[in-house]
Amino acid sequence: MQRNKNRAHAASLAIELASHAAMGIALGLGFCFALLLIEPANVAALISHTDQPRTTAIMLVSFFALLFGAGATMTGIIFTTMDRADRSDGN
Repeated sequence: MQRNKNRAHAASLAIELASHAAMGIALGLGFCFALLLIEPANVAALISHTDQPRTTAIMLVSFFALLFGAGATMTGIIFTTMDRADRSDGN
């Protein structure tokens, strides 16, 4: 009985963390898209003047998606752990 409860707990934790990661990746993609469209940053012109602009753009988008996704996942771990600790205390 205890083993099934632990599996359910781990599965729900994994789903919560996956949702935090997905939200972070979406936020990172949105940030990168906004960065490319803001004219004062001039990032699009810098990318277009490189030897391989497609590779540079993919690396930029991947970097921000991974950065925001990892940050949101770590934040989700902290928030989920704190929330579950509060629930187990009876509050």
